Amino acid sequence: MDALLHKVWEGERVSGEEALRLYSLPLETLGTLADRRRQLAKAAAYDGRGNEIVTYSVDRNVNYTNVCNVYCKFCAFMRTEKDDDAYVITHAEMDRKIEETLALGGTQILMQGGHHPKLSKQWYLDLLTHIREKFPSINIHGFSPSEFVHFQNVFDEPLEEIIRDFREAGLGSIPGGGGEILVDRVRKQISPLKAMSDEWMEVMAIAHRQGLATTATMMFGHVETVEERIEHLECVRHQQEESLADDKVKSGHYGFTAFIAWTFQAENTRLRVPTVGSHEYLRMQALSRIYLDNVENIQSSWVTQGREIGQVALRYGANDLGSIMIEENVVSQAGTTFRMGVADMQRLIRDLGHAPRQRDNWYQLVN
Repeated sequence: MDALLHKVWEGERVSGEEALRLYSLPLETLGTLADRRRQLAKAAAYDGRGNEIVTYSVDRNVNYTNVCNVYCKFCAFMRTEKDDDAYVITHAEMDRKIEETLALGGTQILMQGGHHPKLSKQWYLDLLTHIREKFPSINIHGFSPSEFVHFQNVFDEPLEEIIRDFREAGLGSIPGGGGEILVDRVRKQISPLKAMSDEWMEVMAIAHRQGLATTATMMFGHVETVEERIEHLECVRHQQEESLADDKVKSGHYGFTAFIAWTFQAENTRLRVPTVGSHEYLRMQALSRIYLDNVENIQSSWVTQGREIGQVALRYGANDLGSIMIEENVVSQAGTTFRMGVADMQRLIRDLGHAPRQRDNWYQLVN
């Protein structure tokens, strides 16, 4: 184990078997190693007073529809078309949400929805074009890989064409939603009608080749094993390696800009399994930082863990506190109701002796 600890401390790549050994370390030891890897992975930036900068973003989750036909067992948000509270967003509603976001200093909307079986391709293109033309300063970080696989089936078009047309209409980047655990045994158990692992990753590979930055995610703490969590991390690391080897991707420094992990929230869902707590979350985030040696940014998931653990996560490999989340509908439907504003984020970062700075989706500072 001493040799492995030295290997991690020096920034060397670890294998899946070594990651499993690291997972059994005392939490504080694993956190120290993850903090060291954070320092090695991201060249530290400092303010004028010598304080290390920790970033956050101001954006809004916009769920354009809650109609969905994949019936994931872990989801409390989806509705069928026949439900009384089913909806599809209008342009006027979208405008109001974006105007509120801009008023709060926001730079982005994170736009995702259910897998609506009847919305046409033109509906999506019209929405993207409308946002781009009316709000040119807002980045549209939209549509998870599983949504794009759904679009492929509904539109009966190749993924390359769909992603290209969405990008030309105004899509700026793609979030890593729908990742859950990138192991088909798990996906067949919790979301059998949703994109499988290879399909999810194919969308990301195409997006990277087309110059779109993306994020990667993991929702853990349900039916998966620790070994399967590590297999998920390997999928992300391998795809990042392939993407960054592509000259087109390399020139833009894109690929996966960040990795975000969070724990399964069980309330109001059909997936009745014991949930995991904050210690398990910190352990998994720390391991993610160590294993994902080619993903520069790791976000803290305060939305599921609360402010205090979100802050502690900055000592367990995270270099970013995520977004203030002006609006969040999906996780909150499963029983999580944490909220935080800019002043809260800045205070949490300053309390650790760091300098808070707002960033955009590409981790460029905006103030």
